[in-house]
Amino acid sequence: MTQTSNETIFDAVGGHPTFTRLVDVFYDHVDRDEVLIAMYPEGHDLTGAKHRLQMFLEQYFGGPTTYQEERGHPRLRMRHFPFAVDFDARDRWLTSMRAALDDVALPPLYDEIFWDYFQRAATAMVNTNSNPV
Repeated sequence: MTQTSNETIFDAVGGHPTFTRLVDVFYDHVDRDEVLIAMYPEGHDLTGAKHRLQMFLEQYFGGPTTYQEERGHPRLRMRHFPFAVDFDARDRWLTSMRAALDDVALPPLYDEIFWDYFQRAATAMVNTNSNPV
């Protein structure tokens, strides 16, 4: 997995199959976390959430623009505002995503790029100080 000058990160990490695996493993962990799963209106039926996250991540990392076409601008803070996201929820989300990243075993450069983004994005979603760390 070496990126060429005109290749996107999406392509360099293996495209759709890599993102499918990342999202599937992530949501396997979310489904087993009582704090995180409680935030999902559909409960344990995570089909819609998986689809939305995969579309978003694929677009963010240079893949198809399906997310934009189906949902418009991401507006992540706005979309997550109805849910009380505290530091504990952020840390649980990051733990689940770290497990997913470890599972897909990206080359170190790409792992670092993804992990940096996930840490910044997860922290930006915090909207309550119910558990400051």
